Amino acid sequence: MAIPSATNTADDPVWAQLLQEARVAAESEPVLSELIHESILDCDSLEASLAHRISRKLGHHAVSEPYLHDLFEETLKANPEIGQQARKDIVAIDERDPASRGYLSPVLYFKGFQALTAYRIAHQLWKNNRREMSLYLQSIISQVFAVDIHPAARIGSGILFDHATSIVIGETAVIDDHVSILHEVTLGGTGKARGDRHPKVRQGVLIGAGAKILGNVVIGECARVGAGSVVLENVPAHMTVAGVPAKVVGVAAEDPAGCMDHNI
Repeated sequence: MAIPSATNTADDPVWAQLLQEARVAAESEPVLSELIHESILDCDSLEASLAHRISRKLGHHAVSEPYLHDLFEETLKANPEIGQQARKDIVAIDERDPASRGYLSPVLYFKGFQALTAYRIAHQLWKNNRREMSLYLQSIISQVFAVDIHPAARIGSGILFDHATSIVIGETAVIDDHVSILHEVTLGGTGKARGDRHPKVRQGVLIGAGAKILGNVVIGECARVGAGSVVLENVPAHMTVAGVPAKVVGVAAEDPAGCMDHNI
């Protein structure tokens, strides 16, 4: 699958809308025009834009920005599914986050999206046995975005990390497609045992701010976890849990991840 170019936006509606929003923003806020041009308008695809924006954020540490840019661009070109996942993430953010005003904000400003995109690159490097580089990226992503995702974790598409600060996702965690997670959520283990030890979050789940889900437990499809809850056992599909420790307190909405209703 070829990476879409800026001259063929009809086949890439996310990139087309992002370009349009960027043009309007550059004109209305001239002081940010250079940022918008170099991050979006001077790029020939969403993948090129992401490579530029994320490398600019994560560079200037032990590994230079130019090296990261080339590494990210190469990885995105070789693995077009990452770009498709990013597109679904952008759409999900705009649909679910009332603070979003289109596609421009996630790409330029939202650290949840940027951290998730950087993780996706690190995850591919992990699968390619570039373990040291992927762990290095995990460390820098955590420092810059305050989001700590082990590169071996498996995360689907259409994901919203709302605010995202202090999200922690362990090595053997799995997050299916179409999931919404608020800030300060932990998908962690329960001790020092190795092996499959982290949560599995199924499609349609909403996890409220500050929730801690610990151990190799399953959060069933379209379940809802209340803010501040501590989950130590499996959560049935389509149920709402809350409390410390979390208990079933009711039936969840049909699509918790999409409706984003946190009222228990």
